[in-house]
Amino acid sequence: MSNEELIVTLKKIVKPYIQDEIAFENLSEDTDFVNDLKINSANLVDVILDVEDEFDIEIDNDSMEQMLSVKAAIEIITSKLN
Repeated sequence: MSNEELIVTLKKIVKPYIQDEIAFENLSEDTDFVNDLKINSANLVDVILDVEDEFDIEIDNDSMEQMLSVKAAIEIITSKLN
C-alpha cells in the first residue's frame, strides 16, 4: 500500500474527529493531528482504534504515544503491516 493510499484511508478515519476543515482539506504527511486538525486526546484514541480496525493491526502503547502526525501514523501502519 502506497503512502498516498494510506493518506486517503487516514483522511476517511480522521474526518469525524477534526475541528479544522481547512487543515483537513490540505492534509499531508506533515499534518499534525492535534495542532493542525485540532483533534483532542480522547478522539485521538478513537482514531487509533479505528486505524487498528481498518488495517487489522495492533498498535502498542509506545506507538500510540508517537502517533501524533500523519507521517508517524504512516510509518507505524507500514511497520505493522510488514
